[in-house]
This record gives sequence, structure tokens and C-alpha cells, in this order.
Amino acid sequence: MTRALALIDGEHYAPVVRAALAELPYDFVAAHVVGGTEKLRDASDYGVALAGDLDDALAEHRPEVVVDLSDEPVLGPRERFRLASRVLAAGLPYVGADFRFDPPELEPFPLPSIGIVGTGKRVGKTEITAHAARLYARERKVVVVAMGRGGPPEPEVARVAPDVDALLELSRAGRHAASDYLETAALAGVETVGCRRCGGGLAGSVSVSNVHAGARLAAALEPDLVVFDGSGAAIPPVATSRRVLVVNAGQDPEVVTGYLNGFRHLISDLVVLTMAEAGSGWETLRERAAELAPKVVPVTLRPRPVQDVRGRSVAFFSTAPAAAHALLADHLRETHGVEVVHVSGSLADRPLLREELERVEADVYLVELKAAAIDVVAETARERGAEVVLTGSDVVAADGSDLDAELLRLAAEASA
Repeated sequence: MTRALALIDGEHYAPVVRAALAELPYDFVAAHVVGGTEKLRDASDYGVALAGDLDDALAEHRPEVVVDLSDEPVLGPRERFRLASRVLAAGLPYVGADFRFDPPELEPFPLPSIGIVGTGKRVGKTEITAHAARLYARERKVVVVAMGRGGPPEPEVARVAPDVDALLELSRAGRHAASDYLETAALAGVETVGCRRCGGGLAGSVSVSNVHAGARLAAALEPDLVVFDGSGAAIPPVATSRRVLVVNAGQDPEVVTGYLNGFRHLISDLVVLTMAEAGSGWETLRERAAELAPKVVPVTLRPRPVQDVRGRSVAFFSTAPAAAHALLADHLRETHGVEVVHVSGSLADRPLLREELERVEADVYLVELKAAAIDVVAETARERGAEVVLTGSDVVAADGSDLDAELLRLAAEASA
């Protein structure tokens, strides 16, 4: 039978727990008491060794599964998800009376690699991936493997950074011209393998993907370092040498460090808090994240057109929330010397985006390469004879931290 560690509490009488351990279809090698004293006696005999610390129990008894036999009030939902995150981070399934969580199955990869994953959509993960790829490419041959919900049916390599004309051609052929791999290739200028996935579990597993084939394709390009870019909260099914977690600092700390996002923090070597704007209260989230991950770096993201647009009138199209629009407009004016006539956060809302475009006139349409950037904004701009310029992001540390130093450290560790 499967070797198991039982999680028990003192609210159950010891004879009841002992009988359950004997009845359940596991080989229980030890039990860890998670709390509760109401029915716990000094001489309670559970028929197995008792472990005082969960991590010690996992190391000493080497179970293959952790079985939770506890209950309210000792463990509520929040506490159980914390335990589940710790167990999954140890690479073990976590099983209860009516649930089972399994850690994502990660296939070994033979080359130095870094995974960049997120706690959800619109956290700035692709921007951090592009920034990291540009940084690494200064001294290494870098290949990015990008997993997206709109990726190609077979992994394909973007060897040359696509321009707006190439993206429009893809869009007119019925392709998703703003897929993450195209965005990374366009903004980072490195070879990028596009993959796709469908489905995402609570711990980041994917239901179906072609990432394994994409990983083999990336390895065949003989890079010094491969960066695996996740999708939403899904984790590429590859055992990378190091891992970066990207979190939107505006998200609810209970959500992004709780549930099985705790697991994502525990398996990460670095957490990057994006959108850590002054006065937003991101410091609370940093404290929570630092309890789970070894290093946390807060940053802000600022739009960076890939071409010089100084002195021209621009309309900027993004997925940014309305509260950030004035800040982004000020940055474009002050840093890039443009006249900002419109800022939109509606790239993911095509009907609203089309309504906005009816009221916009500008020399240049600046677009983040997301959602409807090509099939709606770029097409409209071309019809009007306006120029379209892709826009990436400058990543700026929010508290004097050195993100580049941390990213370079992870690359050195991965290569070692």
C-alpha cells in the first residue's frame, strides 16, 4: 500500500483515529497532530509514530501521500489550503475526505532554464519575461518558450521579431496575432517558441498542452538559457532550474498568497510584485509574500514605445485599469515627449474598444500587443492612414531593489 502521513487533531478521540488509520487503504507510517486538545490525552495511542513538525515528518518518514483526517474547528479552509500548499511544494499529493490535490507533473529539462509564472491574467508576467529575456540576451543565447491560450496547434519558432505588417498578415489569416510568444519575440528580440494550453488547475497544472514538444524544439536551438513563460496562473509543465512568480500588487493579499497561490510562492526563488505604485499599500503584500518566498522585489511598469514618437500626437491602447491612465499618460508626455490625446484600457473588450476608436484621432496609435491590438486597433489605424507602434514596458524597481541583479543571480544559479 501507499506510504502515508496522517494529519490528525485532538478533537477526535484517539481510538476513533486509530481505527480510521487501520481501515483506510494506506500504509500510515506516522501522524502529525495539527492542533486541538479537547479530546487529546497525554497517553493517547494512535498506533503510529507521532511527528511534532510537518517538514521533519516528511523528511524522516518519506511518505508518498499526506492524508488529512482533521476537521473544523482545528483546520478551516484557510488553514487547510496553507497545509495543502506546503505538502504540494514537497512534491506530494494532499488528500482528504472529499478532495485531492496533486502537484503539477513537471517533465525534466536538460538545459539551464528559468520559469516565469503568474498568479493570474494581467499581472505583468509577459512584461517581466520580455525584460528578463532582453537582460539575459546581452551575454547569452536565449530562447523563450511561451505557453498561451491562443498559441499555435504545433509549436513554432518566431526567429525574427515580428513587425506590425507581419502581425496584420497573421490576423487576416485568422490567427491570434497577439499571442504571448509573438509579444515576447517582438519586444525582447529573441527566438521564441510558441505553444498553447487548455485548462488550468488550482495548483497550476494544465489539462492539455504542447509545451513538451516546444521544450524539445527549444533545446534543438542549442541555447545557453531557456526561459519558460507561463500562462495566466498555469505553470509550464517543465521542471525548470529556477522559478520567478509575478504578482499584481493591487490584488487581494488573501487571494494571491492564500489558497494554492501559497504553493506558487513556496516553489518560487523570486517574487516580483508589479504595479507597486506609491500609496497603493503594496507593502502589506510584500510582507505576506516574504513569509513564503526567499526574495520579493516590487516594481512598476511604464510604457515604452519601440520606436521614437517624440513630438507627435498619440493614442495609447492597453489593458491597464482606468485608475492608472493618468499616470501612464504623464509618463508618455514626460519621458517620450508626446502629446497624449487618449489612453484606453479596453484591449480586452472589443465592443467598447470600437466605440472608443470612433472618437480618437492621433498621428500614432501606440498598442500593447495584447487581445485586440492587431485585429481592431492596428486595422483601424491603417484604414485611417495613421502609424501603429508597438509598446513594451520599462520595469522600474519601486523601493531601490535591483531586479536585474536578482534575475542575473538566478541565471547564474541555473547555469551552475
